[in-house]
Amino acid sequence: MKDIKSNKVVLYIAMSLDGYIALPDGSVDWLYDVKGDGGDNGYADFYDTIGTVLMGRLTYDEVLKLSDDFPYAGKPCYVLTRSLTKHQQAPHVTFTDEALSELVPRLQKQSEGAVWLVGGGQLVQNFMREGLLKEAIIAIIPKVLGRGIPLFPEGTLTSTFELQEIERRGDIVMLHYMLSSYRPDTV
Repeated sequence: MKDIKSNKVVLYIAMSLDGYIALPDGSVDWLYDVKGDGGDNGYADFYDTIGTVLMGRLTYDEVLKLSDDFPYAGKPCYVLTRSLTKHQQAPHVTFTDEALSELVPRLQKQSEGAVWLVGGGQLVQNFMREGLLKEAIIAIIPKVLGRGIPLFPEGTLTSTFELQEIERRGDIVMLHYMLSSYRPDTV
């Protein structure tokens, strides 16, 4: 895996062949029976480059369903929410309703590695609208779901991605992209 510049925001996410990151109910069970590389498909190497974890509240709720232990407990983790009063206290997590234009530069300055944008699709859309997403690593899972939560929801800015690297991990293809341009005039 290429080195990730320490202060970049990087999207690292799995997506079905038809562009979905979760089923309509938010579940990601469809990820578990995919033939990968026999290990963690490069996740540990990626996670070692991360200094800060950032996700939306719906993604956070799904993460809590996946394991009894919070998987990002060793890193500063921020959860963006519109209903801050509802989520004031949680171990290992800081809930925030701070504007992305203020939060992300602050996290980039204090992070001891890349800022990982975990998801979901609405947050990816907002990061792109603000011009804050510069790198994307997308694991293409060889399944067609036919329905679900899209990685790029309707209304996402027209954007150009520049392919940097392709990795094969069993039946999974890892696409490493840099975002080269956004076109806000086409929304």
